[in-house]
Amino acid sequence: MFDLEFTSWSGALEQDWAGPGRLREIVQIGALRISTGRSAADYSVVEEYEALVRPVVNPRLSPFFTGLTGIDQETVDREGVAPAEAISDFLAFCKGQSVLSYGNDMVVLGENVGWARARGEEIKNSFLTAAFLNIRPWLNTIAPITASANSGRLWEALGLPKPMAGSEHSALFDCYSIAAAIGHLRAGGAALPEGCL
Repeated sequence: MFDLEFTSWSGALEQDWAGPGRLREIVQIGALRISTGRSAADYSVVEEYEALVRPVVNPRLSPFFTGLTGIDQETVDREGVAPAEAISDFLAFCKGQSVLSYGNDMVVLGENVGWARARGEEIKNSFLTAAFLNIRPWLNTIAPITASANSGRLWEALGLPKPMAGSEHSALFDCYSIAAAIGHLRAGGAALPEGCL
């Protein structure tokens, strides 16, 4: 499963990033590789992926974004990698896997692939080697109490222990929150959607 944090400004969500130059450029990618078996006890994290990405069109992070995610400009300038590099590495991590998101993060990923290619950058791996799936409709149907929760608050909506140190709007924390929710529902007898894990 994976989660993205991408450039944002006050009101961007409500306006669907429609303002001039207000692109959803990836700033952070988090992902978990999960081992699954027949029982819920077999559902465990076997590998993590995390990357910071330097946005190109809006290289200066907005105060709104930093306040929301805790990701500051100095850290992105120091540790961030080029979008094509991060996306290529992430798609390599996903190769041959079912890749779940809580929402349509794969659309944002696709936008960023397109922008990188339009700049003449090479994306070394393909979407076609992984099966991306939005798990939100399934999860909200099985557990309606989660319908108003973002990915980083699923654990809280379900009354589960906090999955790791950190907080929502950190891509890796949000992945652990999604994993905790799915594991909890599987332990309660819910079957995963067709083609999922």
